[in-house]
Amino acid sequence: MNPTAPNHSASGQVTFLGAGPGDPGLLTLRAVEALASADVLIADPQVLDVVRVHARAQVDTPLQASADEASIPADVPTLRDTANLVMTAARAGKRVVRAVTGDPGLDGYVAEEMLACAAEGIVFEVVPGVAAAVGVPAYAGVPLRDAQGTDVRFIDARSADDRCWAELGTSDATAVVSTTLDSVAAAAGELVAAGRKPDTPLTVTVAGTTTRQRTWTATLGSVAQVLKAAKVLPSPDGGQPVIAVVGERSAAAQRDQLSWFENKPLFGWRVLVPRTKEQAASLSDQLVAYGAVPHEVPTIAVEPPRTPQQMERAVKGLVTGRYEWIAFTSVNAVKAVREKFEEYGLDARAFAGIKVAAVGEQTAKALVAFGVKPDLVPSGEQSAAGLLEDWPPYDPVFDPIDRVFLPRADIATETLVAGLIELGWEVDDVTAYRTVRASPPPAETREAIKGGGFDAVLFTSSSTVRNLVGIAGKPHNVTVIACIGPATAKTAEEHGLRVDVMSPEPSVHKLAEALADFGAARRDAAMEAGDPVTRPSERRPGSRRRARS
Repeated sequence: MNPTAPNHSASGQVTFLGAGPGDPGLLTLRAVEALASADVLIADPQVLDVVRVHARAQVDTPLQASADEASIPADVPTLRDTANLVMTAARAGKRVVRAVTGDPGLDGYVAEEMLACAAEGIVFEVVPGVAAAVGVPAYAGVPLRDAQGTDVRFIDARSADDRCWAELGTSDATAVVSTTLDSVAAAAGELVAAGRKPDTPLTVTVAGTTTRQRTWTATLGSVAQVLKAAKVLPSPDGGQPVIAVVGERSAAAQRDQLSWFENKPLFGWRVLVPRTKEQAASLSDQLVAYGAVPHEVPTIAVEPPRTPQQMERAVKGLVTGRYEWIAFTSVNAVKAVREKFEEYGLDARAFAGIKVAAVGEQTAKALVAFGVKPDLVPSGEQSAAGLLEDWPPYDPVFDPIDRVFLPRADIATETLVAGLIELGWEVDDVTAYRTVRASPPPAETREAIKGGGFDAVLFTSSSTVRNLVGIAGKPHNVTVIACIGPATAKTAEEHGLRVDVMSPEPSVHKLAEALADFGAARRDAAMEAGDPVTRPSERRPGSRRRARS
């Protein structure tokens, strides 16, 4: 062995990772893998929330590269020297992920950190990310090149000198300018002074790729007036970063047709979902696809039944062959049976020879995670009624046993039991768990609910209405109220709420779809009237929503 070679086994390694411009979905697969194996995460403040959700459970407390001194461990020697933060952890044998905004290759400070690692023989790798100068225009609906192969130039206005502006001023290339909201008008003035025409199209995008994104279309000569009319005021911290795209062929004129992101039907809407994160997973994903920001608030908590003997007898009967079917009407029912199985040392093999039904996709997924593939999932409506539509009648020739095990909540309706009995089945209707009102959400959430901080709320049952009002108060009158069906809508109205959206059928996904249609119609009406497109929570001071006649 060469005695002068660095001893890699004594030190850790560093991954310099590009986290993109803000949308968590722009992380690469390699980035997610690196984060999952990190011991220490050191991130730019702008992307800390984007990356830390993918860090493995036992990762050290994430360090922000510009964190306050109190948040940095005492053994880190220098506050602002991020290279020291990185190497201190690497020297201790840690796997370090250094996450930066955009792409590491475009960050000069990161290049210095790489050189510092190389000088000490610390192993490092680079995971590229989506650069803001490329990703933000794409999300703003502004392609940078046309079919004629327009030349594209990138410039950081904060470090550009007179020569840079002069070159851009005499060129017809599309210019992608990184600057701040407070300084974009000055950058436009530099381009005009260097020779660009004042009527050259321009787009300015702030908070690009996030649900706070906003884009203005103007010209080099009018951008200051456009921002002033939009009431974009100077900020005390020097302004938010923006990406401005300048050029005759930058597609700025076609942005109305190409703005796919900001034109999503619920773009930027804060939507309250009165369910747990587990229950709301697929619904929240659907809302995100519509451009919304879902916020889950549990309104019920699940507790064991007061008398567990009934559940214990049923599980033993499941093993001894008492049942032909077991029907799961919720994820919580799957969880309750699974916990009882584990208590008895059983696993999914105990379902051998028993037909299994699930009321919907989420319940079916919970069963698959348990190791059980359901035999019956409704082909239509995902509800007790939908399950009954597909449930076969009891046939004494083909069904050796006529009994169904139905583990469910203490407050469940009798629809499924009555329907199964009508089909000729005997039903053991067993309380597998109790539902109780959840604890109140944090004060900040309660204030947002009552103060109009949410744009919409989705009510999926009458109990979610009663429980949400009970633990958090009544939603503000500007909040759009969406209900899954007539019974839920009636309960909402009894609590003084005005129902704006009704699902065409009792499905949470149809409910979200109906809310998206409402949002799209609202956007279209504003644009047709020549009004700015706003969210319901962006009400004018003193305005009140009129009741529907």
